[in-house]
Amino acid sequence: MVELGISTFGETTPLEHTGEVYSHDDRIRQLVKEIELADAVGLDVYGIGEHHREDFAVSAPEIVLAAGAVNTQQIKLTSAVSILSSMDPVRLYQQYTTIDALSNGRAEIMAGRGSFTESFPLFGYDLKDYEELFDEKLDMLLEIDKATNLKWEGKFTQSVDNKPVYPRPVQDDFPIWVATGGHVESSIKIAKLGLPIVYAIIGTAPKNFKPLVDAYRKVARNAGHSPEKTKVAVHSWGWIADDQDKAVAEYFHPTKVMTDNIAKDRPHWSQMTKGQYLHSLTDAGSTIVGDPEHVAQKMIQTIETLDLDRFFLHLPIGSMPHEDVLRAIELYGKEVAPRVRNYFEQKEKA
Repeated sequence: MVELGISTFGETTPLEHTGEVYSHDDRIRQLVKEIELADAVGLDVYGIGEHHREDFAVSAPEIVLAAGAVNTQQIKLTSAVSILSSMDPVRLYQQYTTIDALSNGRAEIMAGRGSFTESFPLFGYDLKDYEELFDEKLDMLLEIDKATNLKWEGKFTQSVDNKPVYPRPVQDDFPIWVATGGHVESSIKIAKLGLPIVYAIIGTAPKNFKPLVDAYRKVARNAGHSPEKTKVAVHSWGWIADDQDKAVAEYFHPTKVMTDNIAKDRPHWSQMTKGQYLHSLTDAGSTIVGDPEHVAQKMIQTIETLDLDRFFLHLPIGSMPHEDVLRAIELYGKEVAPRVRNYFEQKEKA
């Protein structure tokens, strides 16, 4: 059965009607409440991204996830993503196996290269080594996961002469996913390693990713990796409200603010117009906004098109009033998720 979850970056952008900006400390505390509610309403997974910017509150997702582990029972807790290229793989592994202990086996790592690159100069890394850093550190992370004692010769990382890495995970098969924006080379590398993959589908229609997902699965099978090991997930922007028109109206401002902020740093992004926003909500776009029935149907379409094992709704992309975010999570767990699960349960029986 497909897993349904939430991803967030802990955004802190001005609210539409008041101009208020949540402080980083307020937003971090809100995230813990959001994790606890997501667990209470039966969602499967909650992911938090690492950033080092004023408009995102969370630079250390592992600490927020650890706080969220304490009062939850079922929900899986993952980074979304950890910027592996600018991290110490030993420390990353220890952080998430500690969350695995706190949650009794619900922690996961989602590793990424980092589409935002503020962490590189902050931690003393050179962007010219972008690809090599990630490849070496991913190999090291996988080696750490194989056995307690680590023997490793590094170029960009430290060399380790048969030293133990603790704590070990509660789970026998500790989940390490890799996220990508959709580069063919990344998909092939991840498939050959036999690792589960997460695609960030933003802007374009999910069907445009089908050739890439099919190629990932084909390469993984040819390399001898099972479907159980090589799962596919997607992360897309979205919002849920009780009323369809209300959802569409209130989601435009935060989405435009965040998109425009990102466009300042990325030449291939542009400031968002109302027309572009409305287009992104159609079947030609990936953004999922509306009442529970509409959201469920578009989510089903995405999951079915790509035969997904997991779907993350990035909720929200820019700041929304916290009480509205909590209501959206409640609607997701109580109204959207049951519709989606029931659809696929009936399909399996047919």
